Amino acid sequence: MSLSSSLFSGISGLNTLGNAMTVIGDNIANVNTVGFKSSRVTFQDVLSQTVSTVAGTAQVGRGTSLADITSSFAQGSFESTDSTTDLAVGGSGFFMVRDPGNVNNEYYTRAGEFRFDKDGNFINPAGYIVRGWALDQSGQDTGSITDVTLSSFTSPPSPTDRMTVVTNLDSGSQNSSATLYTEWDAQTTPNIPDTSYEYQTTVKVYDSLGQTHDITLYYDPGSGSTWEFIATCNPSEDNRTGAQAALAGGDDGVGMLGRGEIVFNASSGVISDINFWDFTHGTDYDLATAGNWTQRMEATDLTNGYFTLAPDFLGGSPLAVELDFGAVYSSGASSWLNDSLSTTQFASSSTTIFQSATGYGAGDLQSVTVGTDGVITGQYSNGEVIPLYRVALAKFQNIQGLYKEGGNLFRETRISGVPVTGRPGTNGLGSISPNSLEQSNVDIATEFVKMITTQRGFQANSKIITVTDQMLAELINLKR
Repeated sequence: MSLSSSLFSGISGLNTLGNAMTVIGDNIANVNTVGFKSSRVTFQDVLSQTVSTVAGTAQVGRGTSLADITSSFAQGSFESTDSTTDLAVGGSGFFMVRDPGNVNNEYYTRAGEFRFDKDGNFINPAGYIVRGWALDQSGQDTGSITDVTLSSFTSPPSPTDRMTVVTNLDSGSQNSSATLYTEWDAQTTPNIPDTSYEYQTTVKVYDSLGQTHDITLYYDPGSGSTWEFIATCNPSEDNRTGAQAALAGGDDGVGMLGRGEIVFNASSGVISDINFWDFTHGTDYDLATAGNWTQRMEATDLTNGYFTLAPDFLGGSPLAVELDFGAVYSSGASSWLNDSLSTTQFASSSTTIFQSATGYGAGDLQSVTVGTDGVITGQYSNGEVIPLYRVALAKFQNIQGLYKEGGNLFRETRISGVPVTGRPGTNGLGSISPNSLEQSNVDIATEFVKMITTQRGFQANSKIITVTDQMLAELINLKR
């Protein structure tokens, strides 16, 4: 009789069921672990022993062993959070993170509990740095996958390159001056008497350092349906070549950037033509001899269909500011085309309908958001919204081959194959859900049922050992 083999069969059952209970315990212990994937135990029988029978040979089983312990990568439910940097993957992708202490140690995780540290690194709670692509100003990926790290928490300034001023100029206004531009005097305060023009409006523009300056337009009706205008800045801020020396010398034209005429259609009140004279850089700012230093700009001088001002607030760094009255010159049509919102001459009070200027000053980073496409966008105090990085995702041909490192991390192995990386929302990687965390996919009810069956199985195998022990005792007692 081979009673001892039944002891080992019972022991194999106890060992495998004990390991099964350990897996169940691990699943239940991680029921609230973010991004945790539950495991499942599979059993198999041990190679059977061949014995002789009356009918010939037969096989007797020798117990059980662990066939495999696999992970379930089923999608966990999402938990909404109040953090914009909490991310969850809806799909099969994994976030990529790197050990900051070893550039070659790259790991993969479903737990998207991320934040920025004091150095600008986008990290998980263990300090591992999230990986992705840096973005250019247009939001396009640049270079290869790298650490998501904010190197600067400020948005650089951008100088003004266009100012838009849309007004209605009262068709019933009377001429206030014979020649508007000659009324300007850089040596007096105010620089132009309010009796010398019919209407004025001011637009703030930015230099290359992000400082603001005022450009003021003055309007006065001329003959027929023509209005004169001048574009000016504060004489003390005019740093065009020789301007400050001219101001000290008493020249009265400092601060005059240009003059022009807006010609309206007499019947429709919309722009039909614009003429412009640029007050170019020079040493003579005396308006009495303005003809020596002005230049009439023609259609060939236009930039993108607009006349251009060239204020210089910093000295040696003149701006090129397109002057938009709501009409653009079309070289193909050889005429001015009015926008839906343009400067008009109607029989109502002169007023500014719309004005704006491009450019902005320096700004501090105030907050970040993450889109479903993984793009991390920064919101700055100057109103700019700038794309910074795109979070990368990875997937594997054999996810069961991944090695659990602990800390919600997986490591690539030869069995898993190399990762396939890409943008969220492409190649079956899944999309990103911001303000969310993926919960554990452990099913408590299922685990409790497994616990009961495992317990009963363990109890039954222990009975095999005790009963076999009793049978051995009977065998020994045959000889008293």
